[in-house]
Order: sequence, then C-alpha cells, then structure tokens
Amino acid sequence: MPHDFLVTGPEDAKINIVLAHGAGGAMDTTWMETMSAALSDKGLRIVRFEFDYMAARRFSGKRAPPPRAEVLKHEFEAVIDELGLEGTIVIAGKSMGGRVASMIADDIRDARKISGLLCLGYPFHPIGKPESLRTAHLEEMKTPSLICQGTRDLFGSREEVSSYKLSDKIEILWLEDGDHDFRPRKAVSGITVVDQVATVATHVVRWAAALH
Repeated sequence: MPHDFLVTGPEDAKINIVLAHGAGGAMDTTWMETMSAALSDKGLRIVRFEFDYMAARRFSGKRAPPPRAEVLKHEFEAVIDELGLEGTIVIAGKSMGGRVASMIADDIRDARKISGLLCLGYPFHPIGKPESLRTAHLEEMKTPSLICQGTRDLFGSREEVSSYKLSDKIEILWLEDGDHDFRPRKAVSGITVVDQVATVATHVVRWAAALH
C-alpha cells in the first residue's frame, strides 16, 4: 500500500535521508520532529514514513506490536522504490527503524539505490539481555554507516559496544551521558539534549558529504 511521507528540508538538497521510526513511536513524535528539524536546518532533506503497523494505529487506536523484522525489511525496500529519489540517499532509523535499515543496507547499496546507513540509537540487544546481540550482520557490513549512540544507552552502552566485533565501515558517534533518546542526566552540567541533537546534526552533515 502507498505510504504517507513527512518531508522537511530543501527540495534541491544533494543528500536525502529516508528516516524510519522506532518500535513504539510514530513518525511525528517530538523526538522525530526535533531530529528532522535539526538535520534539515543543515541543508539535508529528510523523508519520514511509517511502517504499515504504525500507520494502522492511527485508525484503530490499538497499540499492536511491530511485525517480524523480515516483514519490515521488505516494506522499507518498497518505500525506497516508491520514493524514487536521486542524488545521495541514506537510509536511516530511530532504534528499531535503524536496525531494519541496517538489515537491508548492503543489498540495496549493491543495487546502487543508496549510499549510506544512519542509525540513531541502535538496539544492540534487548534491555536487560546483553547476551542477545543483534550484531551478526554488523560484523560484515559493507555500507558506510554511522551509528549515533548515547554512552549509557540501555540497548548498548559504550562499555558494552566497545567489546563487540563490528565492521570497519561502521563509525560510532558517542553522545556523552546520553540515553536511548540521547538525553543526558540533569546532574551532568553543561550538556542538554538540544546540545546532543545539534552534535548529531553537525556530524551527520560532515559524514554524509563524504558519501558517494
């Protein structure tokens, strides 16, 4: 089925980021709005969409869990084809959306449909289950990738991730004292979530400019 899109940023942008939401939040949550605005203010064009299960919530009001990743993978691929974008294209996602994007990145890059992968808070493992890693495909990743991660993210802290075997194509931007939404604790002076988002936007622009 056709998807609805939220687009921010200049129409003639050289870099397009197709951004998927997390498991529990729609494409227009405050977090998604804030991040999209920060990126588009830097001259990037951000295209947000919702997986079918999330779009269905708007009509049913029922919070059904997301389907298996295999289903979402095919849907993300269909969105890329549906958009038919040109220029430098980055597939991206918040949490689960980033995981799904990472699972299709190499295949669709081989097909010359994208140039890079951006994960905003990658769920390296379920909360409280550090042994259940979601990193096998990341070990052999060929697509240039940027993961932006809070140092105390419960889905994968800096201490935990430092022990993982990851492809050298993956760059990690660590956000000091950030949680899964990049929020630092109030006790940490001088850092706010606004600062964190700005750091992400600045870094993403530099990283994406080097893609081809």
